[in-house]
Amino acid sequence: LEYTNLLYIPSIKPFDLFHPERRQRVKLYVKRVFITEEGIELVPAYLRFLRGIIDSADLPLNISRETLQKNATLDRIRESITSRVLGELNKRAEKDIAEYTKFWENFGPVVKEGLCEAMAPREKILDACRFYSTTSPDTLTSLDDYIARMQEGQDAIYYLIGDSVKSLQASPQIEGFVKRGIEVLLLTDHVDDFWVNTTHEYKGKKFRSVVKAGEDLKKGETQPEPTADIARLIDAMKTLYGDEVKDVRTTDKLAESPVCLAIGEGDMDMRMERFLLEHRQLPKRQPKILEINPSHPVISKLAAQIDASPQGETADALWLLLDQARIAEGEPVSDLAAYARRVTALLGKAL
Repeated sequence: LEYTNLLYIPSIKPFDLFHPERRQRVKLYVKRVFITEEGIELVPAYLRFLRGIIDSADLPLNISRETLQKNATLDRIRESITSRVLGELNKRAEKDIAEYTKFWENFGPVVKEGLCEAMAPREKILDACRFYSTTSPDTLTSLDDYIARMQEGQDAIYYLIGDSVKSLQASPQIEGFVKRGIEVLLLTDHVDDFWVNTTHEYKGKKFRSVVKAGEDLKKGETQPEPTADIARLIDAMKTLYGDEVKDVRTTDKLAESPVCLAIGEGDMDMRMERFLLEHRQLPKRQPKILEINPSHPVISKLAAQIDASPQGETADALWLLLDQARIAEGEPVSDLAAYARRVTALLGKAL
């Protein structure tokens, strides 16, 4: 197989990069004669930012567009170029992280689209991927570097999805992981909601959302049973919330916050759920799990004074805890008027 390719990556992100009808910018030549740049996929869609030419010596000059659609020679050229480009990207990332950061900010989300494709070389794509994390919130890191820094006995690559690195750093979801020195990837691109559901592992390490991974922190640790007060508080919360929550349980995931939301194994990630609800692909929200920090002073005081049927200020405090957990995750408060009334009452009492 003989071909020549001259490809480059623009320094500025094209305005139509995410347009569904964007044309290819890689042109096909046969023996230095221009053939076409439309209707064929010379590079996969997740490398559509590439520009340049491919000149083949093995295709006939009179080849038709219909034949090009299912041509074995072009398939082999595409596979070879894809592998070479991904390899060169990885080399550039190791050689000049500052330059690669500029590239990744422009085209990183597009590269990660390849992780959603069934036949894509996922491990090679992940080799070229770079992420921000709790250990390196200002500098991109590779998955190989993440694995090199993993705790002894850690068998998963933990991640958290959100809207910005800054907001994810402040999330209660990662408090327990940071406290134990466990690194968490901070994912902020919309494509991250999708590829984590199709790409399950990298070099034997499974990807795992911290929103589902509270139990992971208990491995190898002797966990005391909840005290009678905490158990009574949990029962009272379940009774008060009813169908508003899927479950109430204690967690070691929290260090400074009293509560957070979690989702069960097999449940949809919260940001993905919001995306589908906005596009009317889901009929309603699924109830979440409320996790409580049994060592937090607010939880301890509530547990000490709780009864089977909390009323008045105690009930208001429990509802505020649930609303606080929802707001921290970007979830809507079920009753805004009641929430405002409870906050006003709390401020009045404090002042």
